[in-house]
Amino acid sequence: MNHDTPLSPRPLHHLADGRCPVLTTHQLREHGVPPAEITERCRPGGPWQQLLPGVHLLHQGPPTSEERLHAALLYARHRGPSVPTQARAPEPGREPMITGLAALALHGFSAAPPLLALDRIDVLVTRTRRLRPAGFAGIVRGAELPAAEEITGVPTAPVPRALADAVAQLTDPTVVRRLLTEAVRGGHCEAAAVVRELSRARLLTRPHVVDAVDALMAEGRALAEQQLYDMVRGFGLPDPLWNVDLRLPGGPYLGVVDAYWSDYGVAVEIDTRTPRPSGEAPRDAYREQLERLGITLVRCRPRTLREAPEQQATVVRTALMAATDREPPAYVVVLPH
Repeated sequence: MNHDTPLSPRPLHHLADGRCPVLTTHQLREHGVPPAEITERCRPGGPWQQLLPGVHLLHQGPPTSEERLHAALLYARHRGPSVPTQARAPEPGREPMITGLAALALHGFSAAPPLLALDRIDVLVTRTRRLRPAGFAGIVRGAELPAAEEITGVPTAPVPRALADAVAQLTDPTVVRRLLTEAVRGGHCEAAAVVRELSRARLLTRPHVVDAVDALMAEGRALAEQQLYDMVRGFGLPDPLWNVDLRLPGGPYLGVVDAYWSDYGVAVEIDTRTPRPSGEAPRDAYREQLERLGITLVRCRPRTLREAPEQQATVVRTALMAATDREPPAYVVVLPH
């Protein structure tokens, strides 16, 4: 057997019956097509075309968005600047996935260009891969890959990671702001998750990204506040004092809470902040300080308010009911924030 000998020959007429007629040179050889015939069929005027090095489309004419996505993924699943004849065994948990603007388009972002309008489809691969961009296939490397999400059968990076990879290549402040805002307003993810990915990618030093993040955090807080209001009203909880400062009489400032039931000594804080590099000690100290005064602090994640409001309402209701078994809270001054 030499280099051009087909592996496990299969009937050629079955190739065009697939859902997505994009195959690598190795896959074509498995179907009994030798390299010389592949080259001949991909010549100008032939029935096939080469989309990327070692990746072929089994018809002429412009490829569909699905075909371009699958071609980019097939290219990225093999080592080197071109696809070799020997297939590479997949690495569990380290498979390439679509990221960047193409991934955002798959997630349904209206602010992202349509797939067919993109000159480049980015594929996220591990940093150790020896792979170069080719044609419309862009390569983005990462030390660790997130768990991919399957969208119409295409492995796709989660929204926060896709956003960070897209923003890394964008310079238009308006586009960046629209994408980040849509991520939160459209319910794709929490603002804090986006900020974590932007920080990981070291993008928070860029002025236009910082400005967009400020708008993003404001957007996320406004939405979470509305969801908290809807939860309290929708599940019949007592009306609290909304968005107030707590202070000790004649003493120091304690902090701001989003809702406070003074008769019960229960406060709710919407947790939209990103983790502190030095840990959570300052926030734990704040909770402990309130608890010493007999005030129970309930922290709500925006995602829980959005996806499981009944569950969050149960937590708050339990804290209110437990107040009857505690000593009355210390008197604190409550002022509008």
